[in-house]
Amino acid sequence: MNNTMKTIPSTNTIRFSTIFMLSLLTFWGCAGDDFQKLDERNWQLVWSDEFDGAAGESPDPSKWNFDIGRGQDGWGNQELQSYTDSPDNVALDGEGNLVITAIRSGNNYTSGRINTQGLFEQAYGRFEARLKTPYGPGLWPAFWLLGSNIESVSWPQSGEIDIMELRGQQPNIIAGSIHGPGYSAGNAISKSFSLQNGRFDSEFHLFAVEWFPDRIDFFVDDFLYQRIRKSDVEGDWVFDHPFFILLNVAVGGTYVGFPIEPTPFPQQLIIDYVRVYREAD
Repeated sequence: MNNTMKTIPSTNTIRFSTIFMLSLLTFWGCAGDDFQKLDERNWQLVWSDEFDGAAGESPDPSKWNFDIGRGQDGWGNQELQSYTDSPDNVALDGEGNLVITAIRSGNNYTSGRINTQGLFEQAYGRFEARLKTPYGPGLWPAFWLLGSNIESVSWPQSGEIDIMELRGQQPNIIAGSIHGPGYSAGNAISKSFSLQNGRFDSEFHLFAVEWFPDRIDFFVDDFLYQRIRKSDVEGDWVFDHPFFILLNVAVGGTYVGFPIEPTPFPQQLIIDYVRVYREAD
């Protein structure tokens, strides 16, 4: 692990420079130069988990909850996995990472899903995670946000922001999406982002959103590839209240289809860190 990647900035001014102009040569399907000329923001770190600890430890319980249950029963999407709190499925690796592992045992699958509900929730700001994805048909890793009012108003009225989700059969493509009333599930507002000469499972990448009252910007490695404005949404804009963070690896489901015999298991989502910022001023 590169130690410089684990340094936590107290005040982080995250903006683009020449390196991101060069990234235009690397990434496919991105907007032109003018799209990258964003207002400078003075981001102040307010919450983070660097996942430092001994191998086999569970994530910090003051920061993360476990979701427990079978995909078929409680999680929708016709998922196959059972989510557990076993270290076999969710644990630190002793090298500064959290690892969520999807495991196959015969026709059964186990995996992990964690969230910050009731522990940390925030409206607006920058939410980011540096991670490396699993791969293979039927695998569905995600880094996402849900409205903290979901238990009172239900989904999709609560809102959902998918910062990163990936179909394991397409390891070079991720998607960023929002869900709300009138634009949820298959009708979500979404855009994909592709690596032309790489895969998201082969090395770490940084996934982020910068969320404001009137828009949400989506980034890969600090390259802006999608902007969703409030004025673009036909339906209620429900992104005006705190959201909490989720990380998981689903197996199967309507988004990715089912795993096939050659799908390799176990598969791991490796998370270097998760950080949340708000504007200092």
